[in-house]
Amino acid sequence: MILGSLVAVRVLAQDPAPTPVPPPAESVTAMLPPAPAPPNPLQTKYLQGLRTASRGVAQIKAGVSRVVRTQTTNDTVRAHVAAKRLGALCGAARGFITSGRGQMEPTAFEAPTRKPARDLALQLDSLSLSAKACQLSAAKTPAPVTKDLQGRLRNYESAEAAFRTAIGLPNR
Repeated sequence: MILGSLVAVRVLAQDPAPTPVPPPAESVTAMLPPAPAPPNPLQTKYLQGLRTASRGVAQIKAGVSRVVRTQTTNDTVRAHVAAKRLGALCGAARGFITSGRGQMEPTAFEAPTRKPARDLALQLDSLSLSAKACQLSAAKTPAPVTKDLQGRLRNYESAEAAFRTAIGLPNR
């Protein structure tokens, strides 16, 4: 008898707890905003170009941050190496930015989104020109080149945030 009651208690203890009932599907879908329309082929091409150009922007950011970090130390060898690397990264970045920018046609978007798309493309053009100057002079004069690139990177990031907001993507 005692053994039977122990087995019954053990079986009851192993039963899973009841799962909560999810809310009805219509209440969940009512809370979500409508899904954006899928991009057309020209918009997809623009976004692929932006992805390629963003690789180049990331290279410039890496080079600039390396130079900024070494400027705070008294190690002139590391500072010189960082400046030379910034010049090399600017050269590589320029290729990515130019390649990606060639695919980015702002006319792929409708009127309210076209202006942020055009502004983003303009900032990429500006970065591309600075990357060329950076490639040629970063090893000799890293401080002014870095300062110029930092300003242009800030402008690019604000244009990218405006574009992402315009097409309905979250900002990182």
